[in-house]
Amino acid sequence: MIGLPRLFFSFLKIGALTFGGGYAMIPLFERFFVHDYGYLSEDEFTDALVICQSLPGVIAINFAVYIGLKLRGGVGALVSGVGVALPSFILIMVIATFFFRFIENPYVEAIFMGVRVAVIALIFTAGFRILVRNRHPFGILIGVLSFLLVGLFFVHPFFVIIGMGAAGFLFSRVKEVSHDDVD
Repeated sequence: MIGLPRLFFSFLKIGALTFGGGYAMIPLFERFFVHDYGYLSEDEFTDALVICQSLPGVIAINFAVYIGLKLRGGVGALVSGVGVALPSFILIMVIATFFFRFIENPYVEAIFMGVRVAVIALIFTAGFRILVRNRHPFGILIGVLSFLLVGLFFVHPFFVIIGMGAAGFLFSRVKEVSHDDVD
């Protein structure tokens, strides 16, 4: 079992060293909690990701609270949420103090351009790993269709999540009924 201080500092470290928001943190959450320490299985991680993406709010906070709750209960949820949010809160306060002095500095603009590209790569990598792990053709179809709806046709993600959730539910029901007919 992970201790509360370790849980806090794990999320604090991830929150402090990840630029680009919650989606950029997903590979780090997976590496730490699944691969490095085995606190979650790959299936538990994928389920947590689906749940946290489906909830309103910031995915990093949702994920931290979910993992903290699963590993250490309510106190773990609080410790994890504060840990992941604290670095961003402090950084935003510092940036807000000095931001307008440097906003048009070409070096600052170049740094932000590099960070944007890296964040896109991190998000794509996390999505690709989950898609590859879900080797079921229907799951791959859902992933590709979701990407097309949001990326090419600009359908609001809320509607894509609701629609794909309904499609997954219907698929499981059809599969269940056809499986019952075989028995």
